[in-house]
Amino acid sequence: MVVKENSVAVKGPKGELSMRFRPEVSVTVGDGEVTVTRAADDKQSLALHGTTRALIANLVKGVSEGFSKALEIVGTGYRAQMSGKSVVLQVGHSHPVSYAPPAGVEIAVESPTKLTVKGIDKELVGRVAAEIRAVRKPEPYKGKGIRYEGEYVRRKAGKAGAVGQTK
Repeated sequence: MVVKENSVAVKGPKGELSMRFRPEVSVTVGDGEVTVTRAADDKQSLALHGTTRALIANLVKGVSEGFSKALEIVGTGYRAQMSGKSVVLQVGHSHPVSYAPPAGVEIAVESPTKLTVKGIDKELVGRVAAEIRAVRKPEPYKGKGIRYEGEYVRRKAGKAGAVGQTK
């Protein structure tokens, strides 16, 4: 780990990441430990202190282990398949939707209804997973769509009255 002025660079077996931090906090490295300290105890400095610590922890975890998000596709005829580096989603639109991930993110299709987004940058992995989910969000009536693995979709009741019934 290298700290220069207001930036931190972390190198690991999976790659290299860097970030800039605000001058209200300072970062030091010693004895295999990273220490984040703040100059003052005002509200802004307190918030930046915790945020900076968490972001540096995410950098270290990303270059050593990496991050992944799993997505499930629910719906009759809904599926995903790889086409080169991009993923092609067939989720009820009139046409298949192709999504090409940005550099540093890898998408794997384990089965036609399971996707995994992997990478070393936590923010980028989360953003790509959210963009894929936004292609067809889970709807509340039948639960069809793309959801995160383990996500609970609150279901609504259908129509209240029978067809042709009058009040």
